[in-house]
Formats: sequence, C-alpha cells, structure tokens
Amino acid sequence: MIVGRIASKPVYLTLGHLAIALQTGVIAGVIATIGILAAKTNQRWKIAAILGLITGVVDFFVHPGMFGAAATEAIVTGVGAAVLSYLIGSLLAMFSTSKKKS
Repeated sequence: MIVGRIASKPVYLTLGHLAIALQTGVIAGVIATIGILAAKTNQRWKIAAILGLITGVVDFFVHPGMFGAAATEAIVTGVGAAVLSYLIGSLLAMFSTSKKKS
C-alpha cells in the first residue's frame, strides 16, 4: 500500500483503487480507440483530446470524485490522460524519426 497526502488528508492507493483504475482505463481505452478510428486522424493533438475527453467522462461515471466538486477528479484525470498521450506520442515520434535517420 502506498500512502500519500493531498491537501493534508491521507490518501491510500489500494487494490480497490487499482480495480477502479483498470475499469476506467479499459472502458475509456475501448471507447477512445473506436472514437479515434471513427475520426480517421493521426494528428497527435486530436488523439490526445479524444482520449482525454473520453477518459474524463468515463472516470466521472465509474466512481465518485475524491476531491473538489463532483467532476473535479474526472477533469483532472482526463487532462492527465491527454497530456500523457500527447507526450508519449511525441516521444515515440521523435525516437522513430531519429532511428530512420541513422
């Protein structure tokens, strides 16, 4: 178990949290994949936006927020997913380009 502090409240990351995260991730991943394929895009920012939006919506419906207003945690989760998607996509593109040059 990992214990942290957010706004002076203890936060415990348990198997229950893992189960919720997996449920959110799988549902959002499937819906986002369908959305990205339907959008027929390979633009990194559009893929990140679709993934972030869908992750936020799914997170809102899968479980109640742990901090802030009802949707705050879902919004933070969606933004985090979008940023990670964009950064990882950028890194993969950068490494793919550098391997082609060598």
